[in-house]
Amino acid sequence: MGKVKARKAAAELEALQQNLPAEEELSRTQIKRAMEALQALGSKLVDLKPSELARIPMSDTLQTAIEESRRINQNEAKRRHLQYIGKVMRDEDSESIAKALAVLDSGSDEHRRTFHQLETWRDGLIANNPDTLNEIVALHHEADRQHINHLVKQAQSLNQEAKAKSATKKLFKYLRQLADV
Repeated sequence: MGKVKARKAAAELEALQQNLPAEEELSRTQIKRAMEALQALGSKLVDLKPSELARIPMSDTLQTAIEESRRINQNEAKRRHLQYIGKVMRDEDSESIAKALAVLDSGSDEHRRTFHQLETWRDGLIANNPDTLNEIVALHHEADRQHINHLVKQAQSLNQEAKAKSATKKLFKYLRQLADV
């Protein structure tokens, strides 16, 4: 490593350690692992579709860096740019980004919990539980009560079972849109 890079790395290390209390100082290895974790998180962001990426809370700087990385074709340039994204991620709320990614990942526990909650809400609405609608509106202020009630009434229609199934799916789809999943 050149002298300039070594000085920059030492300056960044010192800056990171000054932000922490004395008893919680991190070793260089711990800092390096944290930076690699941020870089891996950034790599996952680069692999997302634009519609999924729009759901992730991030700054404009990170958004621009991710969009720019999609135009890079050379392997070494991609690697360097991922390092840059990792550096930009230092200023981001990586926990909220990781949580939002977990919701999008269909194999994660967070995704399963979210879908289970949506199914519970759907079943509660169809069973005419008034607390369910109040809970949905309290959590999602943009929820349209009239639209939800209309979908529930369609799902409760017993005379035409095919339409009831279709309405149940529409209700679940609307709840997914509210939950942004």
